[in-house]
Amino acid sequence: METPENNRGYESAEKIILRWDSTASEEGRERMIFGTDRQEADVYLQAVDEIQRTLSSASISDCSHNVDADDQLKVNTTIQIAMARLEDEFRNILIIHTSALEIDSLFDSSTSFSSSTPTHHELEDDEDCISDDSGSSRNNLLQLHHCESSDSSTYRTSSSIREVDLMPAEAICDLQAIAMRMIAAGYLRECIQVYGSVRKSSFDSSFRKLGIEKLSIGDVQRLEWEALEGKIRRWIRAARVCVRILFASEKKLCEQIFDCVGTDIDDACFMETVKGPAIQLFNFAEAISISRRSPEKLFKILDLHDALMELLPDIEAVFDSKSSDSIRVQAAEILSRLAEAARGILSEFENAVLREPSRVPVPGGTIHPLTRYVMNYISLISDYKQTLIDLIMSKPSTGSRYSGDPSTPDMEFTELEGKTPLALHLIWIIVVLQFNLDGKSKPYRDVSLAHLFMMNNVHYIVQKVKGSPELREMTGDNCLRKLTGKFRQAATSYQRATWVSVLYCLRDEGLHVSGSFSSGVSKTVLRERFKTFNAMFEEVHRTQSMWLIPDGQLREELRISISEKLLPAYRSFLGRFRSQIESGKHPENYIKYSAEDLETAVLDFFEGYPAS
Repeated sequence: METPENNRGYESAEKIILRWDSTASEEGRERMIFGTDRQEADVYLQAVDEIQRTLSSASISDCSHNVDADDQLKVNTTIQIAMARLEDEFRNILIIHTSALEIDSLFDSSTSFSSSTPTHHELEDDEDCISDDSGSSRNNLLQLHHCESSDSSTYRTSSSIREVDLMPAEAICDLQAIAMRMIAAGYLRECIQVYGSVRKSSFDSSFRKLGIEKLSIGDVQRLEWEALEGKIRRWIRAARVCVRILFASEKKLCEQIFDCVGTDIDDACFMETVKGPAIQLFNFAEAISISRRSPEKLFKILDLHDALMELLPDIEAVFDSKSSDSIRVQAAEILSRLAEAARGILSEFENAVLREPSRVPVPGGTIHPLTRYVMNYISLISDYKQTLIDLIMSKPSTGSRYSGDPSTPDMEFTELEGKTPLALHLIWIIVVLQFNLDGKSKPYRDVSLAHLFMMNNVHYIVQKVKGSPELREMTGDNCLRKLTGKFRQAATSYQRATWVSVLYCLRDEGLHVSGSFSSGVSKTVLRERFKTFNAMFEEVHRTQSMWLIPDGQLREELRISISEKLLPAYRSFLGRFRSQIESGKHPENYIKYSAEDLETAVLDFFEGYPAS
């Protein structure tokens, strides 16, 4: 088979291999070679190298028919025993050095973007990765040098990725030495399987600590939305840690162990380990992206979209090989579906606002719950301005929107040229909200209250637009002027509907009979005027003190406006005709109020409860 010298080398190596055969040796069953005696590990690796060289020589001799079949079988058996032992050693080293990471510290590092370049081991010596005819590769492996490819991965240049050292350098070199020999002997699959089975357990532990549950897409879709909101928040936080730290660090470890062994082996090992955890991670986001759409889901879907968009470059960097195409594709498809879901929800929200059916008048003409909901909703939408501008690609057609449909408001776009599609969406939502509110004002039996209702609600819209710089910028000053004009018009209409008839009692027309001005006043008509005014004012005071204007400034402004019209007219009328009433019987029945009394009574208006 070989020279006698080589035969003696083989026999010595065989003894070492058999000594550590766990199926036949008590010592082999009770002790591990690596991690106890450094010299013992080196001797064993040298023995494996000798057996492999003998096997290689036997293969060459076999081609010339110069090898004995029994000798060939003996060498094969020995190498199988050696590989079984190395597999056990490989597994043991991995188990010893596989432990859960400190999750709390990882959260801080995964969200920091300003720290220094991620840890990256410098190359020890390029020659360590090169084999030569004299077997220097084997000797170099025994020197516990850390061997890395000189072509470092581009993902390490990303400031958002934070690699951590998952194992000490000595353990990595031992694993690398074992892996090289197993793969050289044709045990690549076994090596990868052992690595993956052990390292997956660390992901299980980390996922539990991160709150990532093993939920199928169906499980996620069956959960109540309130429960999902909390899970989405945790998922976003956890996904950053998984992609930027856990997956990236695992990729680095695979490279450290397998990069010098052979092309693509490190990637195969990486995917064997992380594919399952990665699918588990992204299945949650996928389930959200295809779930039933409803308005309350929009903002969490946008949060999820933004988080995944932010992570996508890191996902593409970490999963950069052909074998990891499926992970990159899944992430990109989820992102696309989240975007489509957000666009769909926004469109459906517009229609929901338009069609919201409630027609029961809100008491006191106050702000309708729909108004509060919609304006708070679109204020939140404006907080996601950039995301939604990117998502909403199609601009509504110019001209009149839904023109001619009596159940839908018209909206002229010619004056809105230059607005972003998102701004047009928001303006349209405000338009349809006003249209719906106009319908909700119809059931009020008191026309004054209907106007007050519109004033309250449009004023609320104006205040929400003014209170959000983003919303105000997008809708524009022209839209704000129109809204302001509308609520002021409603206030004017309220005053006309309420006070024109009251002030009509204080007119001079109809009081005079033929003769001079002073002597020609009909006391009967005058008394009736005072009685009518008193009755009308008391009724207005009784009813409108129970009406409500929630905004204190608006309430005060309307009271002042009422007083500015009511008090001068009453003072003038009282000044001209007080003497005629007081000269007759029971003047107190007709002149019941001074101007100051009316001024005080007006302060009771719009408080939302009966006046005393």
